[in-house]
Amino acid sequence: MREKWNRFMVGRYGIDELNRFLLGVVLGLLIVNLFLRIRVLSLIGMVLLVICYVRMLSRNYAKRRDENTKFLGLRLKAAGFLGREKGKAQDLKQNHIYRCPGCKQKIRVPRGRGKIVITCPKCKTEFTRKS
Repeated sequence: MREKWNRFMVGRYGIDELNRFLLGVVLGLLIVNLFLRIRVLSLIGMVLLVICYVRMLSRNYAKRRDENTKFLGLRLKAAGFLGREKGKAQDLKQNHIYRCPGCKQKIRVPRGRGKIVITCPKCKTEFTRKS
């Protein structure tokens, strides 16, 4: 049986990162649907499952590869965005961000220093804030 399956899959695209992601989404939707019983979720899950099988059994390598490349690019952008947001959140734990009253420049000041006089690096305006 395994040999027959291997012969059947010769020349077909198979599984890639986009298919793995779609299968994960389908699994998540079906698990959520077990508890919420929303027909739309199961319908969306089944449509995504059909798309996975169509992509997996496709013989159009170029189109599937292009789809996967676009997906990987989007995933990379999303990971970069989430990484930057995580860095900003961690930075806010250690620093205050103030705006200069003169030029509205953002200035980062370390927390826990008490009342300090801040000098804007752009317009040299001095103002006092609690850090």
